[in-house]
Amino acid sequence: MRKAVRRIVILTLGWMFILIGIIGLFLPILQGFLFFGIGLALLSKESAWVRGRIAWARHRWPKLAAMMDRTEAKAAEVAQRIFRRGPKTG
Repeated sequence: MRKAVRRIVILTLGWMFILIGIIGLFLPILQGFLFFGIGLALLSKESAWVRGRIAWARHRWPKLAAMMDRTEAKAAEVAQRIFRRGPKTG
């Protein structure tokens, strides 16, 4: 049950970010590519089709793949820093 709920939440958030990204491409206020990338990253966790499209893009554009690798490493580093912190005492 929890797995199904998690899947629905991830897919919903992923598609919401994709839609915000598309809207952001036309509005100067939003960073469309950023939201689009976040949406793809979320959807890739649950969708084999999206993972395949990302793999194709990485193969087609090696510079994009290098940029994605750096971004993923930085995001993992930040997440580790955030979640490693324990509760504040005193």
